[in-house]
Amino acid sequence: MSDPATPAYGRTVDARRIGAAPQPAPHRVNANLGAATVFDIRDVSVHYGSFRAVKGVTFPVAKNEITALIGPSGCGKSTLLRSLNRMNDLVPGARVEGTVAYRGKDVYAPGVDPVEVRRRIGMVFQKANPFPKSIYDNVAYGPKIHGVPRSERDGIVEDSLKKAALWDEVKDKLKQSALALSGGQQQRLCIARTIALSPEVVLMDEPCSALDPIATARIEELMVDLAKQFTIVIVTHNMQQAARVSDKTAFFSTEVNEVSDTRTGVLVEFDDTQRIFTTPSDERTENYVTGRFG
Repeated sequence: MSDPATPAYGRTVDARRIGAAPQPAPHRVNANLGAATVFDIRDVSVHYGSFRAVKGVTFPVAKNEITALIGPSGCGKSTLLRSLNRMNDLVPGARVEGTVAYRGKDVYAPGVDPVEVRRRIGMVFQKANPFPKSIYDNVAYGPKIHGVPRSERDGIVEDSLKKAALWDEVKDKLKQSALALSGGQQQRLCIARTIALSPEVVLMDEPCSALDPIATARIEELMVDLAKQFTIVIVTHNMQQAARVSDKTAFFSTEVNEVSDTRTGVLVEFDDTQRIFTTPSDERTENYVTGRFG
């Protein structure tokens, strides 16, 4: 992994950058227009009842890239992330406005099956949440409930654990409880469980926040490797992590309603990670990445 003190930002710092004209306030989006687009997020707002948590977010997510969502607490990063695979459907009163187009189809269109959306767009949560089952059964759970024959599950479990860089550590104890694993191993097991269903996209909501530096480094290395096969969107409070692993970065902030004393998340700027951390277009972004606020 790159040392965070070095000037190298992102996992693919190169000349593949095409700057678009500035967007209307409040945010600016510069996108790699040559990359295949997996998500086209257009004017997305997320409400919880009468409260608007996120307002008017627009940016693309490119295939086989890592897109990082950064910003201060309460700016709607996780809310926006959960809208990408309809996890917010599980929250009473939540609704999404705008368009979340996955492969050109709005995931909120009538007739779209949210279960199928979540199969194709998997999610890894902030805290490792292995099932109280064996290591094997954790990884095999998804394929099993989706009707994959038992004869095929052994291969899926092995392949998923290898992709999650966990196979060599657990191959001789697959029948042991997943709860006996360390925190970092449990998080990699949850990643293996997610990719066992062969999603195209893996969403990660602060997957390293509860881990020590060594386990965090393993997860970061794993993310870079997984991006060869999957598209990854990650929420992180760790700006050095975003700088080390991501190709694109979206910086969010908040607008405060002085009357109601509520905060609404807004996208300030979306660009190549290197540019966000070295020559951002918006003063708010510069203030955040240089530690002046947040």
